[in-house]
Amino acid sequence: MITILKWLGVLAMCLMIAAGIAWWAIGPDWRALLLDPPQDANVLFWSQSQRDVGFKMTDKLPQLIKSNVIEPSHTPRDLPIGAPLPLATNMDLFFEQQNLAGALILHKGQIRFERYGIGHSPDKRWTSFSVAKSLTSSLVGMALKDGYIGSLDDKVSQYIEGLKGSAYDDVTIRQLLTMTSGVKWNEDYSDPQSDVAKFNNHIASDGLPSIVSYMRKLPRAHPAGQQWHYSTGETNLIGILVGESTGRPLAQYLSEKIWQPFGMADKASWLLSSDGLAISGCCIQASLRDFARYGLFVLEDGKINGSATLPDGWMAMATSKQTDIGREGRGYGFQWWTFDDGSFTARGIFGQTIFIDPKRQLVVAFNGNWKNATEPELNKARFEFIDEVRLLLDEEAK
Repeated sequence: MITILKWLGVLAMCLMIAAGIAWWAIGPDWRALLLDPPQDANVLFWSQSQRDVGFKMTDKLPQLIKSNVIEPSHTPRDLPIGAPLPLATNMDLFFEQQNLAGALILHKGQIRFERYGIGHSPDKRWTSFSVAKSLTSSLVGMALKDGYIGSLDDKVSQYIEGLKGSAYDDVTIRQLLTMTSGVKWNEDYSDPQSDVAKFNNHIASDGLPSIVSYMRKLPRAHPAGQQWHYSTGETNLIGILVGESTGRPLAQYLSEKIWQPFGMADKASWLLSSDGLAISGCCIQASLRDFARYGLFVLEDGKINGSATLPDGWMAMATSKQTDIGREGRGYGFQWWTFDDGSFTARGIFGQTIFIDPKRQLVVAFNGNWKNATEPELNKARFEFIDEVRLLLDEEAK
């Protein structure tokens, strides 16, 4: 069976030949994609070479995946260049081993290191995967401050009518944010039959948003609030909740509340499900510098031009341990991975990271394409690199 993209490839080449346009004129990314197109929209099962190209073009493939635009600011926030960090790590080797698309270190708002790989560059977008969860968390705080959400202890089904009568009926917003709903979910990225692989292909026949239709059928595994279990589906429900309560698409609300007023420089996008709603547990496409700017927004406690955009204490609560995950020194906040030393991180599969250390006023942002969705050894090496950066900053401060 010839896929949509293969048809597009044939059509594009015919049109180029007819118009006398040289093959090289369409650029290396499109050439690579047309020669080796993905078979479907499930990026979990694309080849690594397809991901190398596709992760910076995901929102340019509307035949496979549609998206909503996140509008940038007319007055971008400057990121001044600071003194280069004297890194001991062999960065050529580090980039190769990590298959990095980009790495950026901000210290006190200044760029201390920036580099790109695998065809990425400052002017291109890269997909975030679950880094988007942490941004979705911020939107919950904003909807709470704006009065669209009454309390984190409200039941989710008060805001998402379709969850009434399901295992989520008595789950609170707080329990969704901390992934302690107790509802059964399979997050195995290598299993085509897992929930995380199947939910976005679900076609609702009950008039509900597809993610609500899928999630309402899941059984309970534990009493609500008693056990942490990682579930992308629950962040997708959070996105539905924010959209229902604010009456805005998530991309619009993010643009209005953060992207434009804080000074994000580049247009971004948010991928959509089959029924046109943002996949809020995943898939914001943005430049590496704007991912780092979001880290600054968090460092600055969500304040923009001196005005609070979040409830008092929200960021401290969201980025500190709210539930135990069974790993010493670590925890989970409101869609943030936390460390007992006060640092925290937004993380996405295949190597996406925004690491934030408030004590050192440090933001480290990575885009990458690991061979597999999760790579424990590469993740360990990445945090060893971050520890090197922190030690260098401590030496500077002496």
